[in-house]
Amino acid sequence: MLTFVPVPVDAEPAATLLGEYFTSRELGFTGGTYQVFTPDPARFTPPAGTFLVGLDEDGTAVGCGGVRRIDDAPDGAVRFEVKHLWLRPSTRGKGYGRALLTALEEAAAALGASRTVLDTNASLAAAAGLYRSSGYADVPAYNDNPNATHWYAKDL
Repeated sequence: MLTFVPVPVDAEPAATLLGEYFTSRELGFTGGTYQVFTPDPARFTPPAGTFLVGLDEDGTAVGCGGVRRIDDAPDGAVRFEVKHLWLRPSTRGKGYGRALLTALEEAAAALGASRTVLDTNASLAAAAGLYRSSGYADVPAYNDNPNATHWYAKDL
């Protein structure tokens, strides 16, 4: 069971978790050079967004992720983008990824989102499986993220 707490992206333990996330992405990236985009704290502060850290039963920070408001969709849907969803390898396979994604969707809805979107890379097959099994559908690219190969959306 995880507990989720909002933490500024530039404060501990979020900063350490993000550092681990970026390192893991750089090491596992295929198709060029992974480009690190350090998150702007203002974009992950309500009402623009939020950043959550997942704490395990012992209170240890084991994962993180955020949502941030982006431009509304052409159909008028209020969109929030899921970013930097990551769990330490030792926690994988316990359902924590789905729990974190659900918490981020709930946070986005509480901030006014009617749709969540996200992008990912083909090298993250497990993440793509999580997104699809959580109701995300493939959509055309909504951004120019050079690290992304796939884009998804889900109406809330």
